[in-house]
Amino acid sequence: MNTDTLRGLYAITDAQLLADNNFVDRVSQALAGGARIIQYRDKSRLHDKRQQQAQALRALCTQHNALLIINDDVELAHNVRADGVHLGLDDADISEARARLGANAIIGVSCYNQYPLAERAALQHADYIAFGAFFTSPTKPAAVKAEVDLILRAKQQLSLPVCAIGGITLNNAPPLLAAGADMLAVISDVFAAADITARAQCFAALWSDQDA
Repeated sequence: MNTDTLRGLYAITDAQLLADNNFVDRVSQALAGGARIIQYRDKSRLHDKRQQQAQALRALCTQHNALLIINDDVELAHNVRADGVHLGLDDADISEARARLGANAIIGVSCYNQYPLAERAALQHADYIAFGAFFTSPTKPAAVKAEVDLILRAKQQLSLPVCAIGGITLNNAPPLLAAGADMLAVISDVFAAADITARAQCFAALWSDQDA
């Protein structure tokens, strides 16, 4: 796949910040502001709700020429024809996801603060790796802390796009981009913003500044 698409604001949905009645509208605002990737993350066991929301996101992302990634759930990704899936340590392995979703699917892997997990993901042909949490996260306050040196090392030694996650805001994002992060995964600083579109635009401008 073309890994050039794995760059930019990577907005992750959150059931606490996005109520069912405004879910689609608020994600649409993030896409309008320049989010390039949307990850659907919903830990409920409500099958119909998850299916409906993921299908709505598929349509939105197609409209905005953005990527849709499903958190954890390979079957849901397959059913809604998402662009790919993001896997954690306890989820399906890469080979299983690839077999189900096909050669062109995007498979991302959480590597937390453990560089060996990134090396293993590269050997198993993941499409991108994610490190974090770099800062205290309102979503996962107990998450392990990652150091910026992980990004630098991965960009030097591995030929994979790198996503940074965990408590990222407009104020603390620049050092992560300077270290080489291709994507910034953001939840609260986008979806808790008073103006989601404007906040997404500010994030998108960080990459525009790099390209200038």
